[in-house]
Amino acid sequence: MSAPFLLGKVIDVIYLNPSEDVTASLTNLCALLSGVFLCGAAANAVRVYLMQISGQQIVKRLRTSLFSSVLRQEVAFFDKTRTGELVNRLSMDTALLGRSVTENLSDGLRAAAQASVGIGMMFFVSPKLAAFVLSVVPPLAIIAVVYGRYLRKLTKLTQNSLAEASQLAEERIGNIRTVRAFGKEMMEMEKYSSKVDYVLQLAKKEAVARAGFFGATGLSGNLIVLSVLYKGGLLMSSAHMTVGELSSFLMYAFWVGVSIGGMSSFYSELMKGLGAGSRLWQLLDRKPVMPFNEGIILSPESFRGALDFRNVHFAYPSRPEASIFQGLDLSIPAGSVMAVVGPSGSGKSTLVSLLLRLYDPISGTVCIDGHDLRELNPLWLRSAIGTVSQEPTLFSCSIAENIAYGAEDPSSVTAADIQRVAEIANAAAFVENFPKGFQTVVGEKGILLSGGQKQRIAIARSLLKNPKILLLDEATSALDAENEYLVQEALDRLMDGRTVLIIAHRLSTIQNADAIAVLDQGRVIEHGKHEELLSNTDGLFRKLMEKQAFLRNTSLST
Repeated sequence: MSAPFLLGKVIDVIYLNPSEDVTASLTNLCALLSGVFLCGAAANAVRVYLMQISGQQIVKRLRTSLFSSVLRQEVAFFDKTRTGELVNRLSMDTALLGRSVTENLSDGLRAAAQASVGIGMMFFVSPKLAAFVLSVVPPLAIIAVVYGRYLRKLTKLTQNSLAEASQLAEERIGNIRTVRAFGKEMMEMEKYSSKVDYVLQLAKKEAVARAGFFGATGLSGNLIVLSVLYKGGLLMSSAHMTVGELSSFLMYAFWVGVSIGGMSSFYSELMKGLGAGSRLWQLLDRKPVMPFNEGIILSPESFRGALDFRNVHFAYPSRPEASIFQGLDLSIPAGSVMAVVGPSGSGKSTLVSLLLRLYDPISGTVCIDGHDLRELNPLWLRSAIGTVSQEPTLFSCSIAENIAYGAEDPSSVTAADIQRVAEIANAAAFVENFPKGFQTVVGEKGILLSGGQKQRIAIARSLLKNPKILLLDEATSALDAENEYLVQEALDRLMDGRTVLIIAHRLSTIQNADAIAVLDQGRVIEHGKHEELLSNTDGLFRKLMEKQAFLRNTSLST
């Protein structure tokens, strides 16, 4: 900022002493200016480097904190929040906020420092001229505040619209086979086009606002320069200023004009960053309804695996009006095998969700060994329970990595461990037929494998966990008769000494259970052994089994 002042001195040396030898003065002044320029260049390079590195570190921390916050939320949060919105916050919003508080902040501080020092030097060179010239600044500040508020609101709308478009694209691309099967490509193209059209409309509104604002700031800068020339010319004519002083003042005025433009850009980007940031703070500050890693951890000696549902009333948070359980009572002794049957929608799979504490009951208690699940540490609880769901989901990595995911420390799992559980789950034979064996990549959500193959890998993953409690939600439903027999035989060996809850329809799956519970209309309406329930000709269990047998016989005759 000393450069314009020194340049003014150089001009005065040249113009005020035309007949004298000015070599020494010019040499000293130019050498001093060269040093100033060199220091400025070095400082600017360091500034850009530090801001670039800081920006990336901030974005990294933001993304890490945001991802951790998302994973800590309860399952009900994901029932109501779209995946595309969360991904958009992780990618777009963090990058926008990171840039606005590093590179953009650095540019803004530099512009503010230049403007402040420039205005100070303008008053130092000529107070009268400075007071006259800076009369255009207050109206500009008012325009900037109004514009900034409008832009912040507009940015929030834009980011939400982009999240909706991202959600649509991610969901449709992830389910491209369904889209293709129903021939809905053109319809999905139109849906996505309408989403991005709305984003374009918001962008046009922002463009109009930016055009008006930057047009006003550009006009102000030009008016400042013109005012300097006009008033400075009058002061020179009355001998109140020298040529060098006017030149210095003009350069400071130009720098102030450029700095005001830079501050306007900084303010604009900062408001955009804050608009995106408000969405991030909302998620970062959100406290999960359920604890993440707090509560009692049962010792191995006291943990036996007895399960109890006591007068449980439950409805999903996303559908509070649709009651699932209305006073459910069910006890599963430690080490026993309980099969649960019932018509579709009776709440069989909900039992698994409650035992994993993905949700809490509205009233009543779910207990393990007499301890309310709400007292236990959720992370420990889920590590002690093995699950195989009706529709297992695999990660888009290798088969070995998917199986190892079930272990407490996947990095410590050996190839021999994976081979062992794969053989028990009847998965080793088909895996070894793949060219890459256990290193075969299964594709997104395991799309490259058949339903039966995915289910057997999921069973192997659960086996590796070696859980005290085993939850099987239609675990053999996707297997053919031969593989079902082999896997069921392996599961029978695995069940020994464990508490097992089986949710199934097939008679072959449940006939060896220690007890069977029949769910209907939110309650257990029948309970007993397989033979006892079949002997009740009016019971729901017998009707379900007869229906299952009829369907199987019809299928065979067809």
